[in-house]
Formats: sequence, structure tokens, C-alpha cells
Amino acid sequence: MMSESLFTEKPELRILYQDEFLVAIDKPAGLFVHRSYLDRHEKYFALQLLRDQLGQYVYPLHRLDRPTSGVLLFALNEDTARDMGKIFEEKQIQKTYFALTRGHLIGNGVIEHPLKEKLDKLGDKFANTDKAAQDAVSYYESIITATLPIAVGKYDSVRYSLVKVAPKTGRRHQIRRHLAHLRHPIIGDINYGDNKQNPFFISHFGFKRLMLFAQSLTFRHPHADQEIVINAEFDQHWLSVFEHLNWPLSTINEHIAG
Repeated sequence: MMSESLFTEKPELRILYQDEFLVAIDKPAGLFVHRSYLDRHEKYFALQLLRDQLGQYVYPLHRLDRPTSGVLLFALNEDTARDMGKIFEEKQIQKTYFALTRGHLIGNGVIEHPLKEKLDKLGDKFANTDKAAQDAVSYYESIITATLPIAVGKYDSVRYSLVKVAPKTGRRHQIRRHLAHLRHPIIGDINYGDNKQNPFFISHFGFKRLMLFAQSLTFRHPHADQEIVINAEFDQHWLSVFEHLNWPLSTINEHIAG
């Protein structure tokens, strides 16, 4: 069951990039992209908020789950939406995410783990449930780790990793499911996460959310011969975690630049 809305006041969307064809925002965690059957308690949606803020219709080009924050891209006309749709379909766009995971995930690698299509009980009730698992590929790199000397569950300490992830396919919940497959689920993930670590994180750090951040999009502009790189910054929740775990922001920024 979906919880009550996280937004009691109308949020102002931060625009990260805008030209006459495209606009990108920094979507806050907890905000739906658009209306759905899950939204009965919701008043605000990124699509409607951005439309009202710009005073014109916008076309969503991809999706971020409600609890995921970061770069969200829209087209400003139908032709651009169609052209960008081809860019996404042909995987000519690079996405970079950062996740806070349970445990020490060391090194880097490729996760090639096929995923069954994730269906909604209501929205997809007529969909084929016997469909074969689809190819799903994610590249990951461990950035930094930390240990807190606090016993939780059967473990005598709490371990975290900051992981950079670049998905090469776009399956639903792909990063969340892939990191859970590695036994390093994302902190705050109520679907695939750790039911002991998640409550500890809330009590220890003082907030509740999925620690998954869509940090950047890189692609060739469909109407101009130039590469577009759109970046979002870590919000205050992330910065408070970095400070608490003694993770230098300069070290993390080096991996963003790289």
C-alpha cells in the first residue's frame, strides 16, 4: 500500500538544463513522474509541476521510480520526443547512478543477470506473466566503503559502500534488482532491501528514503551536433551521510568527473 504524500507544499523544480527542444530537472525523491493508479494520496507530479512552471506542455522521455532522485529529461515538442525516443531505444544515451549499498562491495565489474518483467498487480493485470526473462546489463564501480562498529541483526558491525552504476539496458528496477542479486541491496529499498539495515539507517541517520541517485545523462543532441552532459548534485541527505561516514566529497567528485 502506498504511503501518504511526502509533499505538503508545492515543490519548486530545479531545472538543470533547458534549450528550445529539451528540459531536464532534478527530481526529488518521493515525487511521481506522472499520475498513475498508485497516486491516490498525491497532489503533485513532476510532469504537471514542470508544465505549470514553464507554461507549456512537456513530454517525459524516460522514467525514474518515485523514490529515486536525480536527472529527469523531458522534450518540449513532439518531434524532439520522437527523436529522443530513438536515442533511448538504440541505447545511445549514457546514464550514471550512485547507490548506497549494504556491505562492502569491492572493485568493479559487469552484472549480466536477466530479469523477469516486473508487473504491477493492477496496472498490468492483463499482461503476459509467462514472458521469458529479458537481458539486463549493468556496469558497477565501488567508490568508497565504511564500517560502523554497531551490531545489527546477526552482524557485529554495519558496512556501507558507495557504488557508481551505469545501466546498459533499461529494465524496471534494474539497478535495485541487480545490486540485490550481488547481495548488496540498496539502503532504503523496501522491495529488495534488508529489513534490518533499513530500520537501522532510518533511526541512525534520521531520514527515510531509497539511497539511489540518477546523477547524470550524456547523449548527442538530436538537433545540434554536440554532446550534452546533464549533471545533478548530491542533495542534503546524501551530503549528511558522506559527512557521517567521513567520506570526502572531493574523492566522490573525482569519480563523477571520471
